[in-house]
Amino acid sequence: MLLSGHTNTIYNILIIDDNVQNILVLEDILSPLGNIFFSDSGTNALALVDNIKPDIILLDIEMPGMDGWEVCRVLKANPLFSDIPIIFITGHTEPEFERLALESGGVDFITKPFNAPICCLRVQTQLKLRQQNRLIVKAKEELQQLVNQVPMLVTYWDDQGKNLFSNDYAGLWFDSLVGDVKGMHISTIFPEQLSNAILNHHRHITSDALKYIVTVPQGLDVSFYEVFQSQMKSSAGVDGYLVTVIDVSEVKHAKQALYSEKERLRVTLNSIGDAVIATDTKGLITFMNPIAERMTGWRLKDALHQKIENVMHLKDSDTQQTLLNPLYLALREQRIVAMALNSQLTSRGGSVFAVEDSAAPIRNENGEVIGAIMVFHDVSEAMAMAMKMSHLANHDQLTDLPNRILLQDRLSVACSTAGSYGTKAAALLIDIDHFKYLNDSLGHQYGDELICLMARRIRSLIPASYTLARLGGDEFVILMSDTRSVEASSQLASTLVEAMHEPFILDNQKFNVSVSIGVSVFPNDAADAEELMRHADVAMYRAKQEGRNRFCFFSHDLESSIMERYHLETRLRKALINDELFVHYQPKFDLQTNAIVGAEALARLNSDEGELISPIEFIPLAEESGLILILGKQILNKACAEAKRWLDMGHTIPISVNVAAAQFADPNLADVIKQALLSHNLPAHLLELEITETALMLDAAEMQNKLGELISLGIKISIDDFGTGYSSLAYLKKFNVDIMKIDMSFVKDMLNNKHDYEIVKTIISLGKSMGLVLIAEGVETEEQRQALIELECFMGQGYLFSRPLSTVDFEAFISQTNVLEV
Repeated sequence: MLLSGHTNTIYNILIIDDNVQNILVLEDILSPLGNIFFSDSGTNALALVDNIKPDIILLDIEMPGMDGWEVCRVLKANPLFSDIPIIFITGHTEPEFERLALESGGVDFITKPFNAPICCLRVQTQLKLRQQNRLIVKAKEELQQLVNQVPMLVTYWDDQGKNLFSNDYAGLWFDSLVGDVKGMHISTIFPEQLSNAILNHHRHITSDALKYIVTVPQGLDVSFYEVFQSQMKSSAGVDGYLVTVIDVSEVKHAKQALYSEKERLRVTLNSIGDAVIATDTKGLITFMNPIAERMTGWRLKDALHQKIENVMHLKDSDTQQTLLNPLYLALREQRIVAMALNSQLTSRGGSVFAVEDSAAPIRNENGEVIGAIMVFHDVSEAMAMAMKMSHLANHDQLTDLPNRILLQDRLSVACSTAGSYGTKAAALLIDIDHFKYLNDSLGHQYGDELICLMARRIRSLIPASYTLARLGGDEFVILMSDTRSVEASSQLASTLVEAMHEPFILDNQKFNVSVSIGVSVFPNDAADAEELMRHADVAMYRAKQEGRNRFCFFSHDLESSIMERYHLETRLRKALINDELFVHYQPKFDLQTNAIVGAEALARLNSDEGELISPIEFIPLAEESGLILILGKQILNKACAEAKRWLDMGHTIPISVNVAAAQFADPNLADVIKQALLSHNLPAHLLELEITETALMLDAAEMQNKLGELISLGIKISIDDFGTGYSSLAYLKKFNVDIMKIDMSFVKDMLNNKHDYEIVKTIISLGKSMGLVLIAEGVETEEQRQALIELECFMGQGYLFSRPLSTVDFEAFISQTNVLEV
């Protein structure tokens, strides 16, 4: 086997001949051209072909068994070997043999005997042709592969629009390209918009490629195709048109999406309430939105490429020190950085904004920092609102004084400080006496005004270092922090009680108001803030129990008293719910004849153990707890029912019922009385209401209307406990009442105390001058009865005649006693 001297390619040459001599001769001639292989029969040669893969075959025609014609036909029928060039060798020189050789698929014909140079040249020519064919095939394959792999549709069309070539064999571009489309018109292959555009451009196309975009609707979507179209010319003229199509839909959609996103981002940045400033890595401004323009006072065109600190002047609102813009920290540390607290932005025009928010680095697709963005907003209003909300949360809305929440905090601080420095803290709990009655009588508007006036007066009496708080309703608290002695709290409490004796002016009218004050001192009688307030509350209730218009200090006895009050209130509520209250009746007498002229209904309550509870204890509690309306209604109905029973028994005895101040202020009082009279069918003239004089002293005009409404029902009105209140004759003469009761406190000592005697005498004289019926309370001795008769007071009640009696005992009593029929 030899290498050809004319080429670097090694060829395999197969000689098929049954004559060994011919093989040797040909081997000698052709060995310079390549590797020589041979076979002496056609059958053996066919077995060798697949192994040696010859580049050329020299085939003898006449051979035993399978001749050359047969071998040639077999080889040409096999696709694997059909392209191998075959040169027939024979001793025949007739043209017929040459024709048959070429028809059988041979490429040449060599006759025997061999002319060595001619033989070598013939074989060499065929090898060169084979080599060129291989190169052409390879080039075609590579070109086809390239055409198939490029991301575009490559087509070739004649001037009539018929297809000459397409690189899409699978219909990846259009379904109509599946299969063989050669010769088909462009309109049957491409979408209408695309084919029309290509045909319309045919007459304008030159050899220079024309590029244009075609839009093709596809259902709900749209595709975009970029077309390159050019003429293909030859010496004979225009051969056709080369058309390449690129699907740029994704790029187009991406550009549209990018534009939409940029536009959305632009609108968003220009619409949001936050200011936005973007910079490059050096802090030079590249973008500002309108909010940033407004807050900095700079227009974007003026701020571009300016240092951010020149546009955004940041200072600490407390120290007024210039602050480093957090954007630089975000760039340096490549992280989100929050703006410093209390940051203040001063605009170009001098406006000042409280600002807050953050700066963050901007990164490209590789994660590299290419700039930073500053986002901030004006929190001036928010801070003002927060301060306002904090103030509202910690202050009373009516008086703007600290409320319970703020007071609790200051109490805790005061106790902690006092404990640390060995000082004291005191809490003074102030409650307006009878405020509920005042509020109901005057109306809530005047009640609120009185609260405000009270707050101003107290505030004027205490140092600025003390805390004055309102707990709600009519309760105030004074916190004396860092005080040295208990005496200081005592002096302040005394000052407050005295200061309240000066009347308050409401709607040009004077109103006398008193207060009850409870005082508790830390650490003397309280271990912490909570206990300090609780003990002040206990002390305040003691002040009320002792008659109001005073102050009391806390003691453990007071705490026990409050617990008793709690149990009493629980018992009272239970009794009212279960209708367990009952009534005792104290008869009223004609002092001259000892005849019964009426009876006073008195509420009674038993404890859980069945023991009688004094009205002195539960009546004030009912007034303070708001239960007095229910209690009064129950007593009224029981008294009316009993008076009707007496009437049915033949005894016409007027019944008097006490009306508390809160009851008298109730706008429904007249309806309650009318219903009671109707329910029990009691004549109105047998019912008398006993009203304390202090209940009549608030608003004279209003009280006159109220009394007129009650008197119109036919009942009688009595002023109870006359002489103990603040009434004056000017007030008293305005009221149309029927009866005046002289308080027992004057009757008790009238014979031992000259002043009390004169008071009783004056009251009787006053009553007579006004045409009122006079009744003395608390008549306990015969001497008192005689003295009252001498002073011309002819009616009374008291232990001299009878104690208050139960229903059974009273009925027994009147059956044995003379009753003066009305």
